Amino acid sequence: MKKEQIIIFDTTLRDGEQSPGASMNTKEKIQIATQLERLGVDVIEAGFAAASPGDFDAINKIAQVVKNSTVCSLARALENDIIQAAKAIEPAPKKRIHTFIATSPIHMEYKLKMTPKQVIKKAVEAVTLAKSFVEDVEFSCEDAGRSDIGFLKEISDAVIEAGAGTINLPDTVGIRMPSEIKDMINQMHAHIGNRAIISVHNHNDLGLAVANSLAAIEGGARQVECTINGLGERAGNAALEEIVMALKVRSDYYSNVETKINTKEIYPASRLIASITGIEPQPNKAIVGRNAFAHESGIHQDGVLKNKQTYEIFSPEEIGLNKDDTLVLGKHSGRAAFKDKLEKLGFQLSDEELNSAFIKFKELADKKKDIYDDDLRALITSNITSVKKAYEIVALQLMDSTGGVPSAAVTIKTPDGQEITDAGIGDGTIDAVFKTIDRITGHHGELKDYKVKSVSQGKDALASVTVQVAFNEDEPAVIGHGLSIDTMLASARAYLGALNSYLSMKGMLKKINSKVII
Repeated sequence: MKKEQIIIFDTTLRDGEQSPGASMNTKEKIQIATQLERLGVDVIEAGFAAASPGDFDAINKIAQVVKNSTVCSLARALENDIIQAAKAIEPAPKKRIHTFIATSPIHMEYKLKMTPKQVIKKAVEAVTLAKSFVEDVEFSCEDAGRSDIGFLKEISDAVIEAGAGTINLPDTVGIRMPSEIKDMINQMHAHIGNRAIISVHNHNDLGLAVANSLAAIEGGARQVECTINGLGERAGNAALEEIVMALKVRSDYYSNVETKINTKEIYPASRLIASITGIEPQPNKAIVGRNAFAHESGIHQDGVLKNKQTYEIFSPEEIGLNKDDTLVLGKHSGRAAFKDKLEKLGFQLSDEELNSAFIKFKELADKKKDIYDDDLRALITSNITSVKKAYEIVALQLMDSTGGVPSAAVTIKTPDGQEITDAGIGDGTIDAVFKTIDRITGHHGELKDYKVKSVSQGKDALASVTVQVAFNEDEPAVIGHGLSIDTMLASARAYLGALNSYLSMKGMLKKINSKVII
């Protein structure tokens, strides 16, 4: 029996970025998009083009890079939103506009202040306009989980007639039970038939997003919208890795469907997202959590030693985690071995990126005896997502005598190549470093969050620092990442990384450089 394909629609770059503190710059988004393409994602929702110039730019650059996956932009049922979406995705070989309007009584009455007939009219106009730009149009009934089934059928008929090829039925507030979702999809599938693909987008407010997505597949849905690590606003979205592995491991149960996902790229994708956003999956997170393959119980350990299948229903290697191959490179390793290892970890670098990364690797190898896979992932992610021609730390010296005032001397290379040194004091060492950086760059940041973790193991382990910094009280905080064996140096790099991302997103680095040239 020929299996039907489940379309995997990944919205990590759109809905996932709406997680508090998960904002990403354009280079980071491009890196994630290329990893999603390696993963085999069918549709990449790259962002919301009309939301900001930064979102538009990121979507447009992703559309220029991604060749195999469909690149999608979200758009409200508004003319300008749809026009901006069409412009942003125009370079993509495969492109989709995803437009939506709310369909639940509470949303129509209180948010939209529109009658059902007005909502249908608006939806048809939006789909018709989108169809004039692209062949592939998706329409979402926002808050479908609380919408009247009769109205869902009515508006679906109208937008399908206008050209929508996918009808998405989101449980926007995560309120439905699996049996309810399955029943809704059953009814909609019976009504729509082969006129359009039915999709679901389930939120995790009650912890049921994955269960609801699987129930929807049983009911006839053939597209699921999800994110890596279950990222998303509030309690998050359905986790891609959990849906995909459930379908694969229980192929006996889901015998009539399959996905095109290359599961060996799941773990690299998870680590990349965690590194860039600074949001780590919980240790006991299914599939990709730190403890997903940990066995502490003596009974479990004994069983696994005798036969792994006693307690492991799939192997770590199936998701790209090779637990027996972690310690591989050192300071005597050559460029070819370095490149080969990065390719095994899922990184495809240009010659320029490889050369830059190899230099950083050698610098690290001189300071750290053993280089682990996680060290390499952190190093490469940090290197390829950093903003070029930006502020860089040249030197850092700390002074904190017993009973004295913490102070720091910092040397920074500016975007035009000048090196400026200054010193300052603070309420603590970190505060002194950040205040000195503020004075040198002329930009004042307010630290909103600060996280430090060990990347691998040993007393010489790399410190990975993630900060959230607000440079304008009217704008969201920006994420910055720093990596070093020295935690204070990693912190300084993270803070400058946040500033560089902020200036890049605001288009201010070009202005800085142009002033220097003039």
